[in-house]
Amino acid sequence: MGGSSPPSHYTPLSKTTLTTGGISSLFKRSKLYPLALITILCSLSYLFGAWHNAVPSNPTVTCFTAPQNTTFEPQPQHTNVVPQKLDFATHHAAENDVALSPDLKKAFPPCDVRYSEYTPCEDQERSLRFDRSRLIYRERHCPEKKELLKCRVPAPHGYQNPFKWPLSRDLAWYANVPHKELTVEKAVQNWIRFEGDRFRFPGGGTMFPNGADAYIDDIGKLINLRDGSIRTAIDTGCGVASWGAYLLSRNVVTMSFAPRDTHEAQVQFALERGVPALIGVIASKRLPYPSRAFDMAHCSRCLIPWGQYDGAYLMEVDRVLRPGGYWILSGPPINWKKHWRGWERTMDDLNAEQMQIENVTRSLCWNKLVERSDISIWQKPLNHLSCKKSKKSSLFCPVQDPDKAWYTTLETCLTPLPEVSDAGEVAGGEVEKWPRRLRAVPPRISRGSVDGVTPEMFHKDTELWRKRVAYYKNINNQLGKAGRYRNVLDMNAFLGGFAASLVQDPLWVMNIVPVEAKANTLGAIYERGLVGTYQSWCEAMSTYPRTYDLIHADSVFSLYQDRCEIEDIMLEMDRILRPEGGLIIRDDVDVLLKVKRIADALSWDSRIVDHEDGPLEREKLLFGVKLYWTAPAQS
Repeated sequence: MGGSSPPSHYTPLSKTTLTTGGISSLFKRSKLYPLALITILCSLSYLFGAWHNAVPSNPTVTCFTAPQNTTFEPQPQHTNVVPQKLDFATHHAAENDVALSPDLKKAFPPCDVRYSEYTPCEDQERSLRFDRSRLIYRERHCPEKKELLKCRVPAPHGYQNPFKWPLSRDLAWYANVPHKELTVEKAVQNWIRFEGDRFRFPGGGTMFPNGADAYIDDIGKLINLRDGSIRTAIDTGCGVASWGAYLLSRNVVTMSFAPRDTHEAQVQFALERGVPALIGVIASKRLPYPSRAFDMAHCSRCLIPWGQYDGAYLMEVDRVLRPGGYWILSGPPINWKKHWRGWERTMDDLNAEQMQIENVTRSLCWNKLVERSDISIWQKPLNHLSCKKSKKSSLFCPVQDPDKAWYTTLETCLTPLPEVSDAGEVAGGEVEKWPRRLRAVPPRISRGSVDGVTPEMFHKDTELWRKRVAYYKNINNQLGKAGRYRNVLDMNAFLGGFAASLVQDPLWVMNIVPVEAKANTLGAIYERGLVGTYQSWCEAMSTYPRTYDLIHADSVFSLYQDRCEIEDIMLEMDRILRPEGGLIIRDDVDVLLKVKRIADALSWDSRIVDHEDGPLEREKLLFGVKLYWTAPAQS
């Protein structure tokens, strides 16, 4: 791996070598002299041949097509194979929409068109089997192995590549998300409009009739959004994510989430716009993020009963909020004296709800900074030193892992912050302001709380990914073209080095830390000012089909080879990748040859290329493109 220490979650497979002592013992046995001599000559011949046919400086010309057997066999010296380049550019136009031709229907045929928006772990029919209290039925409920689809989810007929950012913030093709319900339901609130063959997003919201930009300006008058101290945000009940979309111009990246189909396709619209989003709900489980992740949390009439269930939902917001972070609430019950008639609720009811919220925030030791017009803002303390002195110890959760957040049950207790010695000290360490934050060693690493990761490893990893991404751009020239890719997924992000190397490009990266990884590094990724989530790739992701323009998978299949089926992971990749989307998969050559065979069965156009350090590395890379195809036109 470029001569540096490999990440702790990646165990490369190396060729078996003989030690010096082993070779000496062979030569002590006279009968083995000829065998040893032949072995040495063969090795020298192989090395000379590899050197002779080494990859030149332009890797786009020398990509090779992997042989279809299970072991790696180099091309004979007399063969000079120069395969065709992969074409990563987009080509289709609406009038050229075609269904998949029969000759491509091999191992994995297209699914029926009714699965074009299939989200396996949020399937509506399956969800109705579960408890409706506290919205438990809207949480993740994944299919069993025998229920998994073995077909490829189709794009709807007429599907087109999304508008390029920043135009996509305001426009989306109707054919890509053919749902008009919100244009009627939220017409007066200016969420979305239907205009011929496209949707327009005016930037409105229920509590910001003058637009998200003006609403964010109002927040900016109350807290500083421009000095780099606020970089990561979470928007609960996000609608079509206009708040997060307009915060991007202020260098604030927002993780937006909402349950599936509370309002038809709201998260799907957010993703089509090119805004980070996931399907999710605060119900009975923790949100899939580490503790102390977000600088700011937001709810604009998100309809979450914050004061109920002993304040469990606000306690979860407290867990994921950084020390000194802000919680912003607009909508009921804020400013209820002005709005109670329009909200069709009684004054007593709204007053009681506000008192519930105030009581919970006090129990969390939050400080209410301001309530102005329709906006209230609270601030989490820098540490729990004074809070522990004034509160009973039973308020705090018992010893636990505050970053454990994959199917972890919500508790009605306060997640304790790391210990401090001074009232002005930031618990867990203070992060740098953006953009210095990206390159600075995350406090979790500098304090030694990430198993097996040191500051030296962090710096080496950052430099390693700078080199790797430069190599990627040499092979896939579209990766270097602004606007070709917007939504990017890193399936095994480690320290977020891949995303950090792309931060100057007009794209965002969803950094995944697999729950099976050796080290939980997601907290450090957030401390860099990047966003991501936990995920087990033995299950489907909580997102719609065609979410991502580019998928990057580093050692994912080695990590899961004894846990679940490679083909199921690749079918999930195919589901969430857009037509004409790109893939970069790096893994041991033996694993990658299996991946290549499945990629062919999925009708991806793909090539295996050498490692950035040359052909003698066992680790190889597969570059691929998902071909454009759609469901046939409906009669």
